[in-house]
Amino acid sequence: MKILNLYAGIGGNRKLWDNVEVTAIEIDEEIAGVYKGNSPKDVVVIGDAHQYLLDHYEEFDFIWSSPPCPTHSRLNFSREVKTYPCMVLYQEILLLKSWFKGNWCIENVIPYYEPLIKPSVELGRHFFWSNFDIEKKEFNNIDVSRSTQEELSEDLGMPIPRHNARKLLRNCLKPEIGKHILDCALKQKQMKLGENWCLNKPLLKKSGFSVKENES
Repeated sequence: MKILNLYAGIGGNRKLWDNVEVTAIEIDEEIAGVYKGNSPKDVVVIGDAHQYLLDHYEEFDFIWSSPPCPTHSRLNFSREVKTYPCMVLYQEILLLKSWFKGNWCIENVIPYYEPLIKPSVELGRHFFWSNFDIEKKEFNNIDVSRSTQEELSEDLGMPIPRHNARKLLRNCLKPEIGKHILDCALKQKQMKLGENWCLNKPLLKKSGFSVKENES
């Protein structure tokens, strides 16, 4: 499975993904270096994830995106200087919903406003938008706003980065959530393959192919 991992950060979401071919996009060269150290087999591209998605979305089977969250965060209530919410989040949802033929998932914080597009599910402290069913599941979460970098590292199972460690770990998605979501996508894909096989059996028989039935 070819996966596009956008706004990759240090790669918490993909830490527990197995047997996949990942291309990760991260605009910050230093952060991209940390990601590469954590996931050395992945292709890491230093560049604009938003533009990369538009140029390359057709090349992948599964797309994960985690657009910047500060302008959506409920922390905006405590900021004196207000700013417009970044619409990159909704642009990508609409692009993938309209044109992408594979499975996709977009993650962001729970915003300070009513989401313009209803999310598919809430897991931990995040909203997720997707074109497949994500099963509701409880995950243990620590208070990231008060935790030390050592506590964050232990909770995530991620090594402590050399620079800006606490900030990078605070922004890191819990690996178990990333695995759960990919597992849900793979499960749905297998179900669709099974449904297609059942639908095509009569046609195969009619065309002269030998079709083995399951023994009861």
